[in-house]
Amino acid sequence: MSTSIVTPLPLKSISVNTLNKGTLNPAFQSLTLLSTHPLATPSRLEHAHSLLLDLCVAVKALPQGQQLHARLLKSHLSAFLATKLLHMYEKCGSLKDAVKVFDEMTERTIFTWNAMMGAFVSSGKYLEAIELYKEMRVLGVAIDACTFPSVLKACGALGESRLGAEIHGVAVKCGFGEFVFVCNALIAMYGKCGDLGGARVLFDGIMMEKEDTVSWNSIISAHVTEGKCLEALSLFRRMQEVGVASNTYTFVAALQGVEDPSFVKLGMGIHGAALKSNHFADVYVANALIAMYAKCGRMEDAERVFASMLCRDYVSWNTLLSGLVQNELYRDALNYFRDMQNSAQKPDQVSVLNLIAASGRSGNLLNGKEVHAYAIRNGLDSNMQIGNTLIDMYAKCCCVKHMGYAFECMHEKDLISWTTIIAGYAQNECHLEAINLFRKVQVKGMDVDPMMIGSVLRACSGLKSRNFIREIHGYVFKRDLADIMLQNAIVNVYGEVGHRDYARRAFESIRSKDIVSWTSMITCCVHNGLPVEALELFYSLKQTNIQPDSIAIISALSATANLSSLKKGKEIHGFLIRKGFFLEGPIASSLVDMYACCGTVENSRKMFHSAIALFKKMTDENVIPDHITFLALLYACSHSGLMVEGKRFFEIMKYGYQLEPWPEHYACMVDLLSRSNSLEEAYQFVRSMPIKPSSEVWCALLGACHIHSNKELGELAAKELLQSDTKNSGKYALISNIFAADGRWNDVEEVRLRMKGNGLKKNPGCSWIEVDNKIHTFMARDKSHPQTDDIYLKLAQFTKLLGKKGGYIAQTKFVFHNVSEEEKTQMLYRHSERLALGYGLLVTPKGTSIRITKNLRICDDCHTFFKIASEVSQRALVVRDANRFHHFERGLCSCGDFW
Repeated sequence: MSTSIVTPLPLKSISVNTLNKGTLNPAFQSLTLLSTHPLATPSRLEHAHSLLLDLCVAVKALPQGQQLHARLLKSHLSAFLATKLLHMYEKCGSLKDAVKVFDEMTERTIFTWNAMMGAFVSSGKYLEAIELYKEMRVLGVAIDACTFPSVLKACGALGESRLGAEIHGVAVKCGFGEFVFVCNALIAMYGKCGDLGGARVLFDGIMMEKEDTVSWNSIISAHVTEGKCLEALSLFRRMQEVGVASNTYTFVAALQGVEDPSFVKLGMGIHGAALKSNHFADVYVANALIAMYAKCGRMEDAERVFASMLCRDYVSWNTLLSGLVQNELYRDALNYFRDMQNSAQKPDQVSVLNLIAASGRSGNLLNGKEVHAYAIRNGLDSNMQIGNTLIDMYAKCCCVKHMGYAFECMHEKDLISWTTIIAGYAQNECHLEAINLFRKVQVKGMDVDPMMIGSVLRACSGLKSRNFIREIHGYVFKRDLADIMLQNAIVNVYGEVGHRDYARRAFESIRSKDIVSWTSMITCCVHNGLPVEALELFYSLKQTNIQPDSIAIISALSATANLSSLKKGKEIHGFLIRKGFFLEGPIASSLVDMYACCGTVENSRKMFHSAIALFKKMTDENVIPDHITFLALLYACSHSGLMVEGKRFFEIMKYGYQLEPWPEHYACMVDLLSRSNSLEEAYQFVRSMPIKPSSEVWCALLGACHIHSNKELGELAAKELLQSDTKNSGKYALISNIFAADGRWNDVEEVRLRMKGNGLKKNPGCSWIEVDNKIHTFMARDKSHPQTDDIYLKLAQFTKLLGKKGGYIAQTKFVFHNVSEEEKTQMLYRHSERLALGYGLLVTPKGTSIRITKNLRICDDCHTFFKIASEVSQRALVVRDANRFHHFERGLCSCGDFW
């Protein structure tokens, strides 16, 4: 039998394109035959091992590669094969084995060092790559041109521009500075480090002569990375003009630069160029086109690109799903998700994350459960990111039970998991559960971030627990967590629970206040009945370099309205005009309310008609009005006495735009009808409401019944009011006063006992008047003002004059206390609004108007007093009470004696 050398034909004949893990077996058998043949030379064996390692890389066959490694350890492992092994481990994703091979090598070549550095970079271990480069330099390893791309990529990823520049110098010194691939790596490094100037110098000085495609790709990508997208697109156009051939990476980089809908025409131009150059069929280019159209909001174009793709990968499906979710096309996203389940690429982690997010944003619990079930069936539910997203989805769908279940089923939980579940409970008003979970976080000694604290503060606010808030406040400062956003949240939550002193202290402790800091504190003052302090803060804000925003403006206008300070209201209005604010939406509504509250009907109507014009403009431009728009219009109609217009807007909102009215809309309508003495219509309106009437609805009806002496309907409204709102002292006071006016003292006593039983007290009467840009405050029977004696004397003289010239007689029936007539008369004379009027008469020139604000409803006797006072004094008197404004002039009131 003749002896012949066994030729490993499977190793040569197996194509990489048709290779799979199963076909490696005959290749290994051929290697075994070759290694046992007596005439097999070491070089032939080395070549065979090298070829087989390449085949392992081609199909990512790590187990077979490890078997080959074990065989090589039994024989002499050359530096060449060790380097090939290192490369195989890198490509198969086993960096640990690659490092082990490198560390055990007794002889290393420059190829080995470069391969190890490349392995670190491809695995994201950039610091290790840089340390390896430094070790090479210390050991005096002779570097070559191939050393630089990997270490420069590591520098770019870490933003190490200084080290990158040093390596640039080494490359130039070693004579590699003009190598095309080294220059490309330098351009990419400078671009990622934000040094576009350095990248551009290299590109313009060297690369333009070589007309290298990779160089153009690098400079375009550098500009995209730095957000210089228009410049990147301009470079792409220049590249086409000078005739440099574009490749897949060129189109992908250019399409990434189309980040704004305003660039969509440029993106379509790139699409056309890809079609002409026959790159459209490339899956990477098609995926980039889908992403580009999605960012520009043109999902129909994105779907057309997707439909035309001959070959799709996971990125194709997930890019389309992500685009649909970003553009709020949730139903379409679900349909594609279902289609994907029947395709070659089954939904993966990214697909599931997109659809869970879509279900949460749309509040579609059924779809969310469907995707959750898919994740469970396919073993994806154990992924931590999916678990966190499921918690968020169930929270947004208000499904607290499933939210808690998703959290408990997670095998591993991170900070995001705990933050999301706490936020979910807080959002769904399960405030105590949120607090208890935070306690567990504290017990575990976990790190806490400001986002979690923000959710805990929200829960504290929901519980109205001042003690909890103070505790969390202390915890924040103890752990040094107080960033500006969290400090603002602390100010805000103190304000929400009425802890204004602590809110002020928290505000003052913020070193670098932003606009949110100021608006939080201003809003706190407005909501807690401190309009003077709110305006002082607003004027302090104007003196800073911070531009007031719409929230600050609205809060300031609200404070001005509460004070009926027309002068300050006009100042703010002028400020808005000077600063170029658009007087529309909430700001326009606040201006309407401010002028109405300050008693200037003319300005109020002017702003109201501006609001009407704005509404018409909105509809003409196909801008869909929302609940807030109609609430502003109805409120303006109510306070301007425009019943017909108000009814029309209510009908338009409900039937024209299919908007279900809020309780506030219904309250405005009842107030509107009641003001015109259409009590029966108002009552029928209340009875026809599809929701339970709020206390504001019954309060408006009750006040109207009292004014128009409809006792039967008033009794019914009072009963409903007591049942609907047991925590508002003002409502009790209104009912008590109505009973007292009829002499029903037993009923008055019963109402007062109810108040006491609920821990409520009647708010004392308080009035404000602005004189010489200073606001003066008066309480009922107040004697704290420096000019008290002069005020009381002036008021006594003026009251006597009203009796003589205007026929004023004190109506003691409106004093709702069971005391003597003389005591009742004295009590009337010392009401806070009269003391404010006395001061106004004392210090303001004759004939000028006087404006007063009161925190409670003006009583009937004071209303009569002010009507007569306006005629006798020949002054316009404006009083803003808790219900509305009263413009007294020539013995008449603008409210028509209804308030």
